[in-house]
Amino acid sequence: MSKSTIPDLWSRHFTDSAQLLDIAEIDSGVWADLGSGGGFPGMIVAILAAEKHPGLKITCVESDQRKATFLRTVARETGTSATVVSERIETLSPLNADVVSARALAPLPGLIGYAIRHLAPEGIALFLKGTGQAKEIDLALASWAFRLDTFPSRTDRESTILKLRSIRRV
Repeated sequence: MSKSTIPDLWSRHFTDSAQLLDIAEIDSGVWADLGSGGGFPGMIVAILAAEKHPGLKITCVESDQRKATFLRTVARETGTSATVVSERIETLSPLNADVVSARALAPLPGLIGYAIRHLAPEGIALFLKGTGQAKEIDLALASWAFRLDTFPSRTDRESTILKLRSIRRV
């Protein structure tokens, strides 16, 4: 989160993250948020899921120890049972997640590589993407095959949520 987005904090970060819970269409299982940083979207999903979808278990993956400590504090202070793992995505044992999410982590081709390691065979990936998403999709299709659904962001008309299924390397 940059200082320039603080005036729009609620819509730019909280609401933006919260919209993933509806798009996921899942009530229980494992949700892994990669590169959780300041908790967007993983911790927001965890807080909302605690009430709406208590069967959903959220794991936030953040390699930066300082950020991981912050996420653990948020989980404790909100009474949320999210698990925070402070390891590199590439070295973490596969999480076999039903949903993998990420926001502002990497361009799509690399992001898919991170996600596929942690997805269950029938899992979905949810990625919040900005204006360059069409080019990123084209680049990703050079190395990956997937079923793609796109959803306009409720908070930014230039942003899109990508929902990927059936991901495989080509």
